Amino acid sequence: MIGPYVGQVEQSIRTQPPGPRRRPPTRAAAAAVPGPGRAPETVGAAPASRLRPVAGPSGAVRPAAPRLRLPLRGRADERLYGRRRTGRPTRLTAVGTGVVAVLATLAVAGADRLLFDDLNWLFGLGYLVVCFQLAVRVRYADLLAAPISGPIAFALALLLLAPVGSSGVTAQVVSLATGLALRAGWLFSGTGLAALIVLARFIAQRRIHRSR
Repeated sequence: MIGPYVGQVEQSIRTQPPGPRRRPPTRAAAAAVPGPGRAPETVGAAPASRLRPVAGPSGAVRPAAPRLRLPLRGRADERLYGRRRTGRPTRLTAVGTGVVAVLATLAVAGADRLLFDDLNWLFGLGYLVVCFQLAVRVRYADLLAAPISGPIAFALALLLLAPVGSSGVTAQVVSLATGLALRAGWLFSGTGLAALIVLARFIAQRRIHRSR
């Protein structure tokens, strides 16, 4: 009876690593002594969460606060402080005024020549509208460009699109002089309208600067 017992003890000693032996902790010791960095817990209980939900007066969890979104500057239809953003009107420079005057006057003259085979009342009305738009949209630093670009565009339209009886430089000059004389009313009306609008804008801007 002693021989088998001694053999088992020697076999267990050989299989264990050298050094002091450690006894396995019992269930009571494991529950009483917590490990490092852990709070004492009861056996079989789920670990408690460190974060506690904020409850209101009725005990319900408060919803998350909505995020504040700032309006984007790139969108024109966004509202800022309850008002719709509107950009400043487009202003023409001196070069832009000349280009717009020539293109618009030639377009009106071409439409009149295509419809009535001549430059008549449609060309004159179109010239008035062009002069008005130039005087309104030109910027303050280039106010003189509006009443100057109109007559140049008017003469260029007559030179290019007015009907000519014969070919040659002399015939072109005579036709231009005749067209300007016959349509002097439209020419002076449009140019005078542009000059009046420009003068009114200049006086208004001077008064604004003086009031400041």
